[in-house]
Amino acid sequence: MSASKLQESGEVRIAHSLHKKEEEFVVRRREMVFQSLQKLQIHCSQTEVPNIALLGSGGGQRAMVGLLGSLVQLDKAGLLDCILYLSGVSGSTWCMASLYQEPDWSTKLETVKDKIIERLSGSGVRWTDALAKLKKYYNGKDFFSLTDVWAVIVVTKFVKEIDELTLTDQWDHLSKDPFPIYTVIDKQCKQEEKRGVTADPWFEISPHEAGYSLTGAFVDTSSFGSQFHKGSKKKHQPEMDMLYLQAMCGSALADGEENKKIFWEYIKDFFKHLIPIIELEMFEESSKDPNDPPIHKCLQVLMDLVDVNLAILNDTDPSDLVQSIRKTLKELGGGKCQLIFPGGKSDLAEKQVAKSTEDVCAHLSNLFHSELFVVQMLTRIFICMARWIWGRNYNFLHKMTDKKVPPTLLKSKTRDCEDAGLLLNSPYFSVLREERNIDLIISLDFSDGDPFTTVTETCKLCEELNIPFPEVNIPSEDLKKPKDFYVFKGQNKTPTVIHIPLFNYVNCGDDIKSWRKRYKTFQGPYSTEMITALMKVSGKNISNNREKLLEEIRAAIKQKRHN
Repeated sequence: MSASKLQESGEVRIAHSLHKKEEEFVVRRREMVFQSLQKLQIHCSQTEVPNIALLGSGGGQRAMVGLLGSLVQLDKAGLLDCILYLSGVSGSTWCMASLYQEPDWSTKLETVKDKIIERLSGSGVRWTDALAKLKKYYNGKDFFSLTDVWAVIVVTKFVKEIDELTLTDQWDHLSKDPFPIYTVIDKQCKQEEKRGVTADPWFEISPHEAGYSLTGAFVDTSSFGSQFHKGSKKKHQPEMDMLYLQAMCGSALADGEENKKIFWEYIKDFFKHLIPIIELEMFEESSKDPNDPPIHKCLQVLMDLVDVNLAILNDTDPSDLVQSIRKTLKELGGGKCQLIFPGGKSDLAEKQVAKSTEDVCAHLSNLFHSELFVVQMLTRIFICMARWIWGRNYNFLHKMTDKKVPPTLLKSKTRDCEDAGLLLNSPYFSVLREERNIDLIISLDFSDGDPFTTVTETCKLCEELNIPFPEVNIPSEDLKKPKDFYVFKGQNKTPTVIHIPLFNYVNCGDDIKSWRKRYKTFQGPYSTEMITALMKVSGKNISNNREKLLEEIRAAIKQKRHN
């Protein structure tokens, strides 16, 4: 079957080429870039128009606001219409999701920016709405994971909304905006590569298709998550909505189990607010069997389970909590539940408490005669915590036999997607696909810690993978006092990379540490004042370097002409 017919049928596409609709968009967008260059008095032929990609790194709300501030200044500088691709990781995708709610946002960015800031400064999502959304996720698909929970109880705290549009809903094929690419990684591939097995962890999601950037294996975005067998769709699943997509891209806790403590704290807080709502719903539940145990006692067991897990992770004695669980379970009846709750923090203790958590949840479920949804959902959340399941979906490559695809991608029925920042905190590999033919990359780095890790690590990885990338050398004195603009150039068809650290010596002076301390990745949502200040600082990185950006665009045209 031809590539075009595969695209029409919604089947899996194995090819190092762009989706037909992306190709069509690039042609139209390049015409817009050409017109923009003319307005900037940069003259070139239409074939010499450079393909420019703007990258937003991860960094939670810091990245979300930082990217917004940078885009506003690019617009004011007359440079936004020069961008062909906008690709993001983690927190930058939160900004992208907000922008693309508005068709042709780049033509009215000042208005869109004001709406976003007004929302971020608002009160946020109500607990009843959060619970209702969690129920929708639980009922709406085959795989329920911690990413669904993360979306509802964490991401909504920062983005202050429940966005139920899908990526294909958002995208107008005649859009005047840069082409958006959201990036995550395949968790199993990451683990395979650590063991020395060749795999491709870099996963991208665009308005047209989702798949492995370097392998060249894709499926229609509307079908991502559906069940496939040997390249054909067998069972449709609804397309994920934008809230879930933001959660999957921004699931910063998903990788290491050392993060369990943080997430158990989130769940405890969520529980505290929802218990009164749940008890009221269960009181009114018409399907409740009169022989079912009291819901408040079940909720108490689950709350104690949270505290037991936290006790183990904090290396404190959980024996009183364990006694409380045993006592309540005995009161509830329904047979014995063998529980092993060890004391002390260790890998064995965490495995044992995870097993006991699953056993208690299974026991609670068995006590009910009626199919009480809330019990099923809450116990499922705890089981996902015990097994640490994030971003699980059907594998659209399952049982295919294509030699161009790493064997590890063909075997398993499911794959887990997580925050790309857990491997590389910038979406370089989405735009380094040879078929995208990128001439100039503008990398906005909003990372915690070393602001050069993303570009130096990409350089190393590209050398290993034989992907053209310029040599990266950072002066030692810049490690503590980064500047606001770096240019790395290669030869021939190697893209030029502009690297812009968020907090730097130019826009922060000697206060870089205090800015970093004020805008940490893991902290509560920013106030209006914090948002305004961060917008200003990130915007300076563009406004202070407008002429340098124009110079590099001219150089990219000259290089393209030479090639």
